[in-house]
Amino acid sequence: MRDEDVIAAMREWIEKAVIGLNLCPFAKAVYVKKQVRYVVSHAPHLDGLLEDLDRELDFLAAADPGEIDTTLLIHPTLLPDFLDFNDFLQLAEAAVGEHGLDGVIQIASFHPRFQFEGTAPDDIGNFTNRAPFPALHLLREASIERAVAAFPEAETIYAANIETMARLGLAGWRALWAPPAAPDAGDKK
Repeated sequence: MRDEDVIAAMREWIEKAVIGLNLCPFAKAVYVKKQVRYVVSHAPHLDGLLEDLDRELDFLAAADPGEIDTTLLIHPTLLPDFLDFNDFLQLAEAAVGEHGLDGVIQIASFHPRFQFEGTAPDDIGNFTNRAPFPALHLLREASIERAVAAFPEAETIYAANIETMARLGLAGWRALWAPPAAPDAGDKK
């Protein structure tokens, strides 16, 4: 799969799910301002992915937040198993500390088979963190703090997301990704 296709799929997910369903009320502003950096890793193994993460942590820490506020580090093939991906997150979190970025950058995780602890695999709540590909979302903590200050009830986001997903249901989620229906040949404008 070409990098452009991976990024296009992630953008569609952001537009339809993250912003479209308002799963993250903070996402729209940085997305519209084109402050999201997309990096597709081609690392053949976990050590290589950690090296890519190291580069992206340094890059984001040094970048002007007005230009690049957040980064999605995506690997379309390396960690297809969610439990392996979840284990890798411990290494990713340790890398943040190794770069001296605790309290500066945090990582959110997304995966096609994301599953919250204590839930069934098909629990609709898991879909709040299901992206087309495994991805590490590198977020500036200062940006999160500003967004939370502007959103009066940030602590309600998780519960609201679960409620949104319950209303949508699995059929509604699948319908988000269905190709548009072809116009009926008998329809005339």
